[in-house]
Amino acid sequence: MGYKILAKKELCPNQYEITIEAPYVVRNAKAGQFIIFRADENGERVPLTIADVDKQTGALTLVCMAVGYSTKKLAALEAGDEIADIAGPLGQPTHIKNYGTAVCIAGGYGAAPCYLIAKALKEAGNKVYMITGARTKDLIFWQDKMKDASDELFIATDDGSLGEKGFGTQVLERIINQEEVGYVIAVGPMPMMRAAADLTRAKGIYTEASMNPIMVDGTGMCGACRVTVGGEVKFACVDGPDFDAHKIDFDEVINRTRIYKDHEKSRSEDCNLIKQTVK
Repeated sequence: MGYKILAKKELCPNQYEITIEAPYVVRNAKAGQFIIFRADENGERVPLTIADVDKQTGALTLVCMAVGYSTKKLAALEAGDEIADIAGPLGQPTHIKNYGTAVCIAGGYGAAPCYLIAKALKEAGNKVYMITGARTKDLIFWQDKMKDASDELFIATDDGSLGEKGFGTQVLERIINQEEVGYVIAVGPMPMMRAAADLTRAKGIYTEASMNPIMVDGTGMCGACRVTVGGEVKFACVDGPDFDAHKIDFDEVINRTRIYKDHEKSRSEDCNLIKQTVK
């Protein structure tokens, strides 16, 4: 039995919102957790953070960037189609409590998981600021949802085409210099999350980063998603994905990710060379 796709729409170029009938996943899902899907029985296991849930209907919403073989296959499906498997919810929920004032800073695709996190923080009694950033306005999505989930939404784009010109971390720096903030969570590219941690460290603001390293099985068995936090080895899939950003060894994570990317590039170049040789 597969999981039926209820709706699909393109949010921005190459990025899709996919709503799936998954009541058993939704029943226990909390902000910050993720699922692993297989598009078909021969597909690879791909993790995606839970973007939204409807507890009454059992609808699970994912935001998928179609960049690899499996995510492109998922993005090609339409309402009424089915995907083979969904495992979840996986990982630990975001640490939600009343911190007073909380800031969610999202980079690019990180806006999707930040929606549920901001919503949960607001429901816990926090004043919530949401910062979402991207290269250009065409990559900004869910503005109305973000406004509803927070007390104030800030948008930053590299080219200044929407919101203020620059990076989301500039907005974060301004907020923490203007008022007392009890909690910051960063979701997105590693350099952005590290920059956010650097800004809050001096002020002693508890800050978490949602780690998204390479994952394979999602149960801590393979060890591919290991990160060093406070000198201890942790696994993002079972111990995280959220960790104290001031204790994460970002250099190690970025270097390990680069190794995978370099290997993938080398494999792609080898495949192209073989194709040329065959011709």
